Amino acid sequence: MLHLASKIPLEQKAAYLRTLPAIRERCGQVFELARQNKLEYFDYHPEKEADVAKFCVEIITRDFGTNFGAIPPHGRWRHFDAGGSRISPLLEKWNAESVDDQEQGKRLVDLFIVSVLLDAGAGKDWAYHEKETGSKYGRSEGLAIASFYMYANGTFSSDPNQPYRVDAEALLKITPHSLASGMQVSQGNPLIGLEGRASLLKNLGLALQASPSLFGTNPRPGNLIDFLNTQSKLEGSIKTVHISALWHVLGDGLNTIWPASRTKLGDVSLGDVWPCGVLKGTSTAEGDDLVPFHKLTQWMTYSVVEAIERTTKWQFTGVEDMTGLPEYRNGGLFLDFGVLTLKPNALPTNENTGLPQASAAAPAVVEWRALTVILLDRIAEDIRVRLGLSPEQLKLVQVLESATWKGGREIAKQRRPETGGPPIELESDGTIF
Repeated sequence: MLHLASKIPLEQKAAYLRTLPAIRERCGQVFELARQNKLEYFDYHPEKEADVAKFCVEIITRDFGTNFGAIPPHGRWRHFDAGGSRISPLLEKWNAESVDDQEQGKRLVDLFIVSVLLDAGAGKDWAYHEKETGSKYGRSEGLAIASFYMYANGTFSSDPNQPYRVDAEALLKITPHSLASGMQVSQGNPLIGLEGRASLLKNLGLALQASPSLFGTNPRPGNLIDFLNTQSKLEGSIKTVHISALWHVLGDGLNTIWPASRTKLGDVSLGDVWPCGVLKGTSTAEGDDLVPFHKLTQWMTYSVVEAIERTTKWQFTGVEDMTGLPEYRNGGLFLDFGVLTLKPNALPTNENTGLPQASAAAPAVVEWRALTVILLDRIAEDIRVRLGLSPEQLKLVQVLESATWKGGREIAKQRRPETGGPPIELESDGTIF
């Protein structure tokens, strides 16, 4: 008997793998195999999940007490405000200049999209020195603040009279050298994946030009607000937009920015979608073993949702289709607490650090990321039960911000004080994490 999946055309399957619901569905298949102890690289220890939830609750109550409504969503905005508010003063300045809400939204979307594309792991040796305050910031916060000042200085705008914009014309002129200058990169301040980052920005410029229906005839990322406006509906006095409309813009409209080496099905480039060895055993057709994550696109979506909702007062619906982010902070949390343990000799070890190491696209990392997506759902639910909250009172995006991502970073610092890095050393080209 033919398996149903074998009858689905590859283009249709490719389209499915680029949707939000596909992420949980495929990651769930991997998690079911974890429950049956059928994974290639990891063992799953469900009894350890309670330790993670307890640790997360301690962090939430330490930082927010019982004021759970004050927990902001996980998004790029937090990084821009490390050490002090930077976005709000910008909005106040634009208000004083009578910039309308929609244009303010466009300007923030411009900034947030470029900044997210520059947000892949910076490495432990790089930092950005903020001249205004004299402070130094590393990792995600440093990358955000560096991109903020590049934006404010007009690096991404082709209009000398309007620095606060990002447009295709300026993006196409970005080089590793110009990026290095804005990021303060030097021999003593090295940044991982500089070439990859510059390439992403250039590809963004090309993608903006290729989709005038999404990004306008004078293409800039923020023009996606005009497209979303055509997809919106009024519910009472509130304008609502379904998350799938924004996902279409960021997923399909920007699909060409990702390296051509990514997984393909038929002739369709899938983005952050990878073959998972353990699903091969149950696969009956091409593409059945592929697991989608779309981590950077989801991170961008979470960030853009906040930028648009805060400026335009629109509301996005269907956001529950989005998942926790399968990256090394969230994933590291489950390794450091022993919820997941590597099988013996599953990965080579770095002789200098004693840590296992892998490339970002390695089969072991694909397995780890798939498990992370489902474990984040489970931990979020456990946290809510412990705090007596509903999913509406404590959204997944708030759990990521206040507990798991922060918790992953904090436990990494405790376990590996020298570097604060993840429990598996990842070789990244700056386009996945």
